[in-house]
Amino acid sequence: MKKDLMILGIESTCDETSAALLKGGKEIVTNVIYSQIEEHKKYHGVVPELASRAHAAKIATVIAEALGDNPLDYVAFASGPGLPGGLMVGRVAAETLANFKKVPILGINHLEGHIFACDFEGTEAKSRLQFPLVALVVSGGHTELWYVEGYGKYKVLGKTRDDAAGEAFDKVAKLLGLAYPGGPQVSKQALLGKRDAIHFPRPLLPGTWEFSFSGIKTAVSYYLRDHQNFSIPDVCASFEQAMVDTLVAKTLGAAKKYKVHHIAVGGGVAANALLRETMQHAAAEAGITVHFVERKLSSDNAAMIALAAYKKLEYAEKTGKPVKKNIDINPNMKVRSWD
Repeated sequence: MKKDLMILGIESTCDETSAALLKGGKEIVTNVIYSQIEEHKKYHGVVPELASRAHAAKIATVIAEALGDNPLDYVAFASGPGLPGGLMVGRVAAETLANFKKVPILGINHLEGHIFACDFEGTEAKSRLQFPLVALVVSGGHTELWYVEGYGKYKVLGKTRDDAAGEAFDKVAKLLGLAYPGGPQVSKQALLGKRDAIHFPRPLLPGTWEFSFSGIKTAVSYYLRDHQNFSIPDVCASFEQAMVDTLVAKTLGAAKKYKVHHIAVGGGVAANALLRETMQHAAAEAGITVHFVERKLSSDNAAMIALAAYKKLEYAEKTGKPVKKNIDINPNMKVRSWD
């Protein structure tokens, strides 16, 4: 491949409209993100119809700002999983740009992007990931554990049976009357509370690598119902501790079971300070290295989509196998190996 290959990534799976230009699979030239928080704030969650409209209104401007006058070799977009309307906006924009610039187009699995984002350090992709590893994808819409043998070689060990971790944070924040998005608000309040003030359940689901967070949310709801004079900081601190304990226990358990020495953690909840601290400490005691995505790249962004596209092209070149375009959108897209 060209050393200065220019890939424009497009991300529109949920409530961020983003376009990014990646040079040579290493340098983030631009990474433009339009957040829809203001559109969804009063609803305390993402409204799919509003999200689709916002993507359609902003995507042309975001792409133009990201691309500028730079040359272009490929267009890549997140083809799933995600909200159907947002995915369609991303595909139409990607196809339009690819046709206009007469360059190829690739569809990318959004969840792969979250893990590949762990390779970024500053504005450079450093190939920080070391295989095999166990990956935790933890965000507002997804909570999954993977066994990863290498780029494009995955096995999904387990995923959430109900609420994703970030979704649980948002729902608890709403119960407490905190602003949206709830995760940062809960963490901010938690700093003022006692983490052992209230015992909320840790749903470890023995014998599986799956997650279930609806029970913790329900336990918080019952606690608030039964206690009129509760402390918001104590509730937030105790809830956050229960969530983090569960995520860490499951991830470390999988890493030990599969005898890996590396863990990768990507997705919006990967920015949580308690999760980072607790995971790093527990992993260090077990002789395991944890690679967290940088906070600024933990939420949905197009740089991670562009990098996943580059890795896919690189894999095809090394193996001599044709690149699968995968441009059909799929709101429920599963993670599949590239072979």
